Amino acid sequence: MSTVTQMKCACDTCLCIVSLSDAIMKDEKPYCCDACANGHPQGQGCGHTGCGCDA
Repeated sequence: MSTVTQMKCACDTCLCIVSLSDAIMKDEKPYCCDACANGHPQGQGCGHTGCGCDA
């Protein structure tokens, strides 16, 4: 049996893989940053290299 330590950010358009120990948890789902966790209120992306999420 293995323990999951990383998951894809729960934001649908985000490509980031986030460590569960560092993730921002919202509604029991892991997000890579506040922008993703809050649904991109100002349309900003996560700002991580290679990821163009901006839901």
